[in-house]
Amino acid sequence: VLIVDFDPQGAATVGLGINANAVESTIYTALFDMSVDPHDVVQHTAFDNIDVIPANIDLSAAEVQLVTEVGREQILNGVLRKLKAEYDVIIVDCQPSLGLLTVNALAAADGQLDGVILPVAAEFFALRGVALLMQSIEKVQSRINPALEVYGVLVTMYTNPLHCEEVCQRIYEAFENKVFHTFISRSIKLPDSSVAAAPIVIYAPGHKTAKEYREVARELVSRGIVA
Repeated sequence: VLIVDFDPQGAATVGLGINANAVESTIYTALFDMSVDPHDVVQHTAFDNIDVIPANIDLSAAEVQLVTEVGREQILNGVLRKLKAEYDVIIVDCQPSLGLLTVNALAAADGQLDGVILPVAAEFFALRGVALLMQSIEKVQSRINPALEVYGVLVTMYTNPLHCEEVCQRIYEAFENKVFHTFISRSIKLPDSSVAAAPIVIYAPGHKTAKEYREVARELVSRGIVA
């Protein structure tokens, strides 16, 4: 598995135990320096079969730089094309915005088994963000990447109060069969695993939330999305 950290905050990088400020090259380097081989940007983590292309605050300048680039929506795709054959799964972790970085990620999902997973917190304000993102996805589908597919909506930060049930009902109404059967519960173990710089399924493999993420993986496998 290759994790591509595409968020200037670098949460995925830090969460996998990599200090992005201490490495020579990041995803920002791979995007804008054509002399750099993407393989040289990949960092091996302490976990079996998980690599990461790190990100740090330098990536925040990419939105402005991409505006003047030729083929600006396809630059990430060009980077990942050189790596795809070496990984079973490539996950691009995007920032919560609808700029050119997100469009690059959507354009890079150009194959039969490439698509979008939309994590949505079980809160009403999160629904508006999903609606705006869906508009962007539809534009990318019509103008750049007709093969783009939404794999599903993953409900996160789930608790038992009536509020969450109402939000989930609206999600079901909007996305019908696109909603994952498994919900991810709100848990202190998730921030704890981030502090420990380890995936939740390794940090606390027996915890309820780790089991839920494994169930999501099983759903992807059962639908033929991940082998």
